Amino acid sequence: MNTPKAKAHKLAERTYPEVEAILALTHKKVALIPVGSTEAHGPHLPLQTDSVISEAMANGAANVLAKIGYETVVFPTLHYAVTDWAGSFAGSVSISAETSTALMLETCLAAHNMGFDRVAILSGHLEPGHVQTMREVVRRFHEKTGSLLVFPDKTRRKNAERLTPEFRSGSCHAGQYETSLLLATRPDLVHTDIALSLPEHVVPMHLKIRDGAQNFVECGMDRAYCGNPAAATVREGEQTIPILAQLVADAVADSFG
Repeated sequence: MNTPKAKAHKLAERTYPEVEAILALTHKKVALIPVGSTEAHGPHLPLQTDSVISEAMANGAANVLAKIGYETVVFPTLHYAVTDWAGSFAGSVSISAETSTALMLETCLAAHNMGFDRVAILSGHLEPGHVQTMREVVRRFHEKTGSLLVFPDKTRRKNAERLTPEFRSGSCHAGQYETSLLLATRPDLVHTDIALSLPEHVVPMHLKIRDGAQNFVECGMDRAYCGNPAAATVREGEQTIPILAQLVADAVADSFG
C-alpha cells in the first residue's frame, strides 16, 4: 500500500479526530507555533504586523516541509508578547517576560505531549526582551523534556545574512522590510498613502541599545517606525517570504540530523 504524501495543516481548522489521524501517520510530524505581537508599527501598518509576518513564515515553512516528507501542523498564532518598547503608543499590549515565557513554553509542551516529533517556535517580533524570552523557552523546554525545541532566531548573523539589507542594518521596524512583507501578504491592512509620505528614518538600534535606550521614543522613533517604508514593494515582500519560510524549514530539517 502506498504511503500518503505528507501535508501541511492548520490546527485550528481541524477536528480532534482529524488531529488524531494526523498524529497516527508514519511521517515525522512537526508542530510550528508562530508568535507575534500587538504593538505600534508606524502610522501605516497595523498593530498585528508581527503576527501577520509570523503566520506567513509558518504557513510557508509548513508547505516546504510537507514537500520533503514532514507532516506539518501550524498552531494558532500567539498574539501577545513582551512589547515594552512600543508601550507609549496607543493599542500596544505588552505582557511580562514571566507571562510570555509561560505562555510560549506551555503551548510548546502541549504540542510535544500530543506526540509531535518536533516542535518549532518562530516569530516576526524582534524586540530584545522578546527574543530573550524565546531563548529561555528553548532552554526550559529542553530541561523539561530532554528534546530540542527549534527556534530559527533571525537575529543570529547566519540567519540575518539571508535577509534584506535593511533588516541586516537593524533599522527596520515598520520600514521597507516589514512594509514589503505586509504589502505581499495583507495589502488591505497597509495605509500605502501614508507609507509613501514617510521620510526615511535611520536609527542605529544596536548603538541606541548600547547607550541605554529603553523604548522607541528614546531611540528617536516618535512615530514608531525606522527605516524606509516609502521604498517598500510587493516584489520585495514576495521574494522575502520564501526566504523566511526556508529558514524555518531548514532549521527543522537540520534538527532531525
